[in-house]
Amino acid sequence: MSARPLCLRCLRPASVCWCAQLTPIASATRVVFLQHPRESRVAVGTCRMAHLALAGSELRRGVCFEDDARVRALAADTSGAVAVLYPGDGARDPAALAARPQTLIVLDGTWHQARAMWRENPSLHRLPRIGFTPSSPGNYRIRREPAPHCLATVEAMVEVLGRLEGDPARFAPMLRAFDHMVETQLVYRRWRPNPPWRRTRRVRQPRPSIARVTLRARRRDLVVAYAEANAQPAGARVPSAGANPNPPELVQLVACRPATGARFAAIAAPRAVLAPSTAHHLEVADERLRAGDQVATVMARWDAFVRPGDLVCTWGWYTVELLRRERDRSREIFDVRDALTRELRRRSAGIEHGATLVCGDALPRPWTDGRAGRRIAALGAIVERLAQ
Repeated sequence: MSARPLCLRCLRPASVCWCAQLTPIASATRVVFLQHPRESRVAVGTCRMAHLALAGSELRRGVCFEDDARVRALAADTSGAVAVLYPGDGARDPAALAARPQTLIVLDGTWHQARAMWRENPSLHRLPRIGFTPSSPGNYRIRREPAPHCLATVEAMVEVLGRLEGDPARFAPMLRAFDHMVETQLVYRRWRPNPPWRRTRRVRQPRPSIARVTLRARRRDLVVAYAEANAQPAGARVPSAGANPNPPELVQLVACRPATGARFAAIAAPRAVLAPSTAHHLEVADERLRAGDQVATVMARWDAFVRPGDLVCTWGWYTVELLRRERDRSREIFDVRDALTRELRRRSAGIEHGATLVCGDALPRPWTDGRAGRRIAALGAIVERLAQ
């Protein structure tokens, strides 16, 4: 695809060039345009148009001109021969000036950009400021202006130079190129069904979280596990081989494999004195706990249930710590509690509450006895929902 022919004078494509409507006009006031770099890239900007229309004008680009020798020399002139066109408090109408300035500095950019340029060039603050109320509304219909009295740069130059030099009609021909540009752009706007300046809002599709991506990719390797412990009350003196006088010990381990529906349930007989509250909290009778298998037998069955490469999903790290105390080999762990907190952007009050947040009020039925039965069913439901 060949590029469109470009006019090297106005730097616009030949199809929208406005140079034929532009005639240079001599001005007794020398104009120095200070243009914001971003504004120089705007296709329908008018600073270059005004610069080409005013013979002898200057165009410089930048934000801070404090190190520019030319601008620094102009700003140092305090005789009144140099003024700056910048509205606001302290600005005077051209008719109110005691003498016509020989040089006029013009800041070109959006109002936000012009304020930034004014702030970055304090040396300009010493110069007389010019501001005015337009005699008629502007014709900048192809660009949104912040207020009806705001003008394009070329329109402002016609207005201010006409007042400074007392001959508004002499500068009016500068608007022929401006009006031609506006009408041309409006014609092209009507031709194009979806003009580039009309932004369409993109609807972003929600992306699955990292947790969901992980669980979906590893669905066939997921093992959901939950463990209960015989935890002695603080300060109780019981036989123990560990450094902690009251270490929790594994007494119940349940697990399931969502991909196949396989289940694991085991009770390990406590080796230490059974804590008075253990049976109550676990909702399992003392006799059944004491009649449990040897912990070595439970761990052997667990090793047979979990394959190498499985991803063991637990609620926090309590189950992991209980298994590690029984010298369970290192396994890849997925913290469901942390993943659910990130997914919901809030903490749940426990496994059952977390299941209601993602599955609704209808919790899955327990498939084994005790509190562990309710929690492994709820935990499995959470993992299956996140893996969908």
